[in-house]
Amino acid sequence: MERVRIVSLKGIHKRQAARICVGQKEAARAWTVCRDAHLAARQERGPWPNRDALQKATKGRFALHSQSVQMVTHAFLANVDTAQQLRSQGRTEIRYPYQDKTFYPLMWPAQAMHLEEKRIVLPMGRRRPSLVLPRPKWLTGKSACKVVWNGVHNELHISVEEENTEPAASLGPTQKHATVDLGQIHQAAVVTNDGEALVVSGRGIRFLKRLHSQQLGEIASKRSRCQKGSRRWRKLGKTRAKLTLRSEHRVRDLRHKGTRLVVDFCKDHGVESIFVGNPDGVRRKDAGRRHNQRMSQWEYGKDISYLEQKSEKDRIVCFTGDERGTSSRCPVCGHRHKPKGRNWRCPACGFQGHRDVVGGVNMHPLAFGQVVPFPNRITYLRPGNLRRSSSLDTGLPVGKGGSCLAESRNQAPQRTVPLRVPSGNRPQTASIG
Repeated sequence: MERVRIVSLKGIHKRQAARICVGQKEAARAWTVCRDAHLAARQERGPWPNRDALQKATKGRFALHSQSVQMVTHAFLANVDTAQQLRSQGRTEIRYPYQDKTFYPLMWPAQAMHLEEKRIVLPMGRRRPSLVLPRPKWLTGKSACKVVWNGVHNELHISVEEENTEPAASLGPTQKHATVDLGQIHQAAVVTNDGEALVVSGRGIRFLKRLHSQQLGEIASKRSRCQKGSRRWRKLGKTRAKLTLRSEHRVRDLRHKGTRLVVDFCKDHGVESIFVGNPDGVRRKDAGRRHNQRMSQWEYGKDISYLEQKSEKDRIVCFTGDERGTSSRCPVCGHRHKPKGRNWRCPACGFQGHRDVVGGVNMHPLAFGQVVPFPNRITYLRPGNLRRSSSLDTGLPVGKGGSCLAESRNQAPQRTVPLRVPSGNRPQTASIG
C-alpha cells in the first residue's frame, strides 16, 4: 500500500530554494510543451500524442534531470485520461489541460533518488548541482518524491510503500457490511447490518471553511484600498497565503481523524465491506448563491479517497456508487418525502429518525440487496478538537470570527435516550454524545 508523507522544507538554504524555483519553472515549460502538442493534435483531428511521443518531444530541452521531465509527461497524460473519462460520463464542462503554467512541482522516480546518512540527493541534470535535502529518520529506502509549493514554502512529498500481513477480506453472502452517508453537517453516518450506527460530526470542518471565507473577504477588502504592488499589498498577500495554508492543514487533519473513526468503528464491529455513497448529483444542483458556496467547499471526494485508503490498510473492502433517492425515502413504509431539518419525519406512517442514518439504511438494498432495520443505537462522535490558534488568527483584524477557534477539549459524554417510533414498532434507543 502506498502512503504519502510530507516533509516541510521551510528552513532550507536560499541557494537550494533558488534551485527549486528554477526547476519548477523548467517543469512548467515541459508541461506547456506537452499541452501544446496535445492541443495541436486535437485541433488537427489527428492521433493524440502518447507517452513515447511526448518523451521524444521533451527530451534534452530543459534544465532538469531526464527522469524528472518524464514524470511531467506521465502526469500530463494522467490528467488527459482523467478528463477523457469524466467527459465520457457526461461531464462536458470538464476541459482538457489548457492553462499556461508558471511553476510545476519537481518530481523524481525512486531510482533517481540517492540516499546518504543524513541527506537526500536529488539530481537536477547533467553538469548541474544536485538538490540536497535533509533525510527524515523514517525514510529507509529509495522512494518516488516531488517538491511542491504550498503557498508559503516548499514541501517534499515522499511516497512510501507499507506492507500489511493481515489476510485480505473477500465478498461473501454472509459477511457483515456497512454503508456510509457523507454530508457537511455530519461528515459521515455509518450504518451496519447488525443494528449499529455511528454519526461523525462535520461542524468543525464547516466552521473552518466559513471562517476562512470571512478572513479572505476581510483581506480582499483591505487590499482593494491599497496600491497594487505596494508593501502593504504584498504583506496582506503573504498573510492570505499563511491563513489559507493553516486552514488547509486543519481541515485535512479533521478529515483524516473523521474517516479514521469510521474505519475503526467498522473494524470493531467486524465489518468486511463498506459502501460509500457518492453525492455528486447533490453538489451539482443549483440551490442559491450562499448554499452553492457551501457545496463548492464540500470535499467529499477526499473523504471517499481517505476511506478507501484506510479501509485497504485494515483489509476492508470499500467501494462507492450512486446514492440517489436514499435520503428522501422512509425506511419503514417507503413513502417519499423531502425532509426538513436533521430529524426525518414520515407523514405517512409517523416514523422519526436521524436524517443521515435514514440515508445509510436505504443504501443497503442498493449496495448489498438486503433490507436492514433502523439501528437500535446511534453513537455521536467528534473527529477532533478545535483549539485556539497562535497569533496567525489573532494578529490580523479579520472580524468577529477571526479568533474564535476554540471548542471544548473534552468529548461529549454519551447517554442513551429513546427514539420516537410509530405505534406497533419495537422501541429503539440512541447513544448521544
